Amino acid sequence: MARKDLLKGLMGDPLPKTEPAATSGEKLTAVNSGSGDDAPSPTRPRYSKGAIGAVSQSIAELKSRALIEIMPDMIDPGGIEDRLEEDKADQEKLQASLKAYGQQVPVLLRPDPDTEGRYQIVYGRRRIAAMRALSMPVKAMVRDMTDHDLVIAQGQENAARRDLTFIEKANFARQMRDEGYDRKVICDALHIDKTVISRMLSVVDVLPLELIRAIGPAPSAGRDRWMKLADLYTNRGSGFPVAGAMKLAADQPSDQRFEAALAALSGDNQKPKPKPDTPAPRTIAGAKDQPIAQAKTEGRKTTLTFDAKQTDGFEDWLIDNLSDIHRDWLKARGE
Repeated sequence: MARKDLLKGLMGDPLPKTEPAATSGEKLTAVNSGSGDDAPSPTRPRYSKGAIGAVSQSIAELKSRALIEIMPDMIDPGGIEDRLEEDKADQEKLQASLKAYGQQVPVLLRPDPDTEGRYQIVYGRRRIAAMRALSMPVKAMVRDMTDHDLVIAQGQENAARRDLTFIEKANFARQMRDEGYDRKVICDALHIDKTVISRMLSVVDVLPLELIRAIGPAPSAGRDRWMKLADLYTNRGSGFPVAGAMKLAADQPSDQRFEAALAALSGDNQKPKPKPDTPAPRTIAGAKDQPIAQAKTEGRKTTLTFDAKQTDGFEDWLIDNLSDIHRDWLKARGE
């Protein structure tokens, strides 16, 4: 078998049939006419199947799983916003870890569909931000992905992260719905059933996005408390002074900002009624008009305080005879 026939078999073209040797004239006619079994098919793409086609496909798959290093300034945001607020202390810890030990876990990127040579983030935003601050290249896997594939991958990555809060997942679901994804796709992206998705959307559809952003992730506030906040907002209406309470709590952590909003809507942030003034302690004088005790009244309690240097043991006598004194007091009242 001729060497060219072996190569045709690798490329996926069928091997030629064994035929009797032709004369020189016959060979010339076959070449000039372009006909015969040796002519490649014009409709079949080269290397589409056969041994070389399989090798080409394997190389493409290996390339999709290969790690490359990309400078952070070539990477742009992509997909849907997932975090409402970055924890600066946590980000600083991540940056210090990456500086000390290097990037151990790669991020996932896709080529920017609109700008050649640039990339968009699928997941790994925090690692990319840390590497950007360190001016170090990012280890990344790069895959060609549609917008649909991107948000699914991003959602599944978010669902696997335990530090993403209820309201952040709810806001992610809202963005997917607003971009036209149906409920099944949202459920698949977040690994959450339709009932939970409906409850999430019921919260983010009631609360203004500005209020959600002002509160932030609120890691200690779960689904039930966010639903309570949404119910209170519905009952109170947008005219209730939530903004004022949020402004006062702007410099507080996210959980405290949530509590401020909840207090504003429930009315618990109203100024408490002033307590009645506590009477000043009374000085009790003895037979020689010398002070022997202090009487202090707070609410329903009165406390007598004696100075042992002044009383010479009177407080002990008083305790021993207090029952008789109380009985005489009752008799004087006719009781």
